[in-house]
Amino acid sequence: MANPTFWVLVATVIFLAMAVKMGALKGLTGALDARGELVARELAEARRLRHEAELLLAEFEGKRKAAEAEAEAIVANAKDEALRLAKEAEEKLAEFVTRRTKSAEDKIAQAETQATAEVRAAAAEAATRAAEVILRGQVAGKAGADLIAAGLKDVRAKLN
Repeated sequence: MANPTFWVLVATVIFLAMAVKMGALKGLTGALDARGELVARELAEARRLRHEAELLLAEFEGKRKAAEAEAEAIVANAKDEALRLAKEAEEKLAEFVTRRTKSAEDKIAQAETQATAEVRAAAAEAATRAAEVILRGQVAGKAGADLIAAGLKDVRAKLN
């Protein structure tokens, strides 16, 4: 009992027993419990924030996919529209060429008809003059002139 270490041990045990009896450990455990609750609340808040972040990420992924799909649709529509416009332009060009060809053919046919009519008129005029010259040479006098005039009217009527 004369050992001082023994008395220090006894004093420490008595001090701890009194501290426990007076509630010092309750304060210590209360502080630890409060700190544990604070950590638990922070963990719960972190879980909630993580869940919100995952929801936002999913939402933005959906929006990105929708935007990509819309962009692809726009590109496809633009390609279709370009093809349609090219086809329409080709059809209009073919129609224009057809109309111009028909117009040229009509003009050529009209020129042929006019040339044929002019040739016929010139042939009729030449035939009439030739007949007049021949008849004048064969028939003389008033009776010949009347006969020539009647014949010329008849030939002109038949040729035209």
